[in-house]
Parts: sequence; C-alpha cells; structure tokens
Amino acid sequence: MSERDTQAATTRVIAAALDLFAEQGFEQTSVEQIAKAAGVSRSTFFRQFGGKDDVIFADHERLLEVLRAFLDQTHDDPWATVCEGAMLVFRYFSDNADVARRRYQLVRQIPALREREIVAVFRYERLFDEYLREQLPEIDPVDAVSYSALIAAVHNHVLRQMLRGRKVAPATLRQHLDNAMRRFGVLGTDADPQDDDLVVAVFPRSMPAAEVARRVSAQLG
Repeated sequence: MSERDTQAATTRVIAAALDLFAEQGFEQTSVEQIAKAAGVSRSTFFRQFGGKDDVIFADHERLLEVLRAFLDQTHDDPWATVCEGAMLVFRYFSDNADVARRRYQLVRQIPALREREIVAVFRYERLFDEYLREQLPEIDPVDAVSYSALIAAVHNHVLRQMLRGRKVAPATLRQHLDNAMRRFGVLGTDADPQDDDLVVAVFPRSMPAAEVARRVSAQLG
C-alpha cells in the first residue's frame, strides 16, 4: 500500500470513529462499532490502532514518522528546516481540516484526551530540539530548546485558528515563522556575496554563537 493509500485509510477510520463519538458519545462507542463503520476487521483495527483513544491520535503518530524522515534528509540550514517541518505538519492538517476540527472539538470535551494531546504536541517540539542539537553540536541547549518551543508555539497558534473555523492559508503560517526566525536572529538573506569581496560580517546580538560559527564556516568553504 502506498503512503497516500495508507494516509487515506487512516483518515477514513478516524472519520468513522469521530462520527460515532458525535452520535452516541465517546464512552458509549466500542472498538467493534468503529471497525464495522470503517469497514475493517476487529483484529485489523487493534493491530493498526490499538484502542479507541489511539485511533483519535493515529495521524499524529504517522506525522511524527513522516517528520522524522524529513529531518533525516540533508538540508542546508537547520533553523529553516525546523520551520519547513512545521509547515509540513500544518499542510497535513489543512488538507484534512474537517477531521482535524472534529477531533479538536472532541478532545476539548474530554480531559484524558486533552492531556494526551498535550503530550503528542510536545513530541513535535522535542523532535525539533533533538534535530538542532544533532545538526549543530556546539549549540547552546537553551538556544535549541527555546527555538524549538518558539516554532512549535507559532505553529500551534496558527493551527488553532484554523481548527476554530477560520480559513488560514499556509502562507499565513510561513509569514509568522519568518518573523519568529527574524526575532531569533536566524532568518537568512537573499544577498549573494561576490567571490573576491572582502566581507565584514555583522550578526544580530540575539543570534546564537552556533549559527554565527556555521555561517562563517560555510563562507570559508
């Protein structure tokens, strides 16, 4: 089964579960009912999703795998790559906005699910943090965790606007992420220096020493 087919199958099961939760309540809905509504066997459901609360967050698990694979690829700028990862997550939820909004409404009503979603959201932030530390071994851990938290917070703020019913284009998130990078002092420039130039580099005081070193090293070849 292709990645697209797997994603479509997961979304179908999640949608079926949300339909039943809305009709008869979360506690009153059984795994057997969800499996039947989604057109899968009970054994297949348990093998792929686990319990009925697991199916609600199944796309988070898949997204984390996709995001991890994306970060494992070769990228030129670790700071910008974290933002691209946030864009990847946002586009997924934007493409599946109906399911995402219905889950948001359900999770808000059930404290146990709300706590689990908090943990799921933190895993994205931790993945960004680990990526920066791996790509920039000399980075100050405070810079890594602060930047990861900033990007995750910006993403979540814009995503919540969409989940509450507003139409939010990916370009809106992109603009906010650029502003976040600018505040952190790591937004790149489009200016290309000449090979024979003598360059005096000036960096924002807020830019982490690790990023200053990376950019100078890149220019020295």
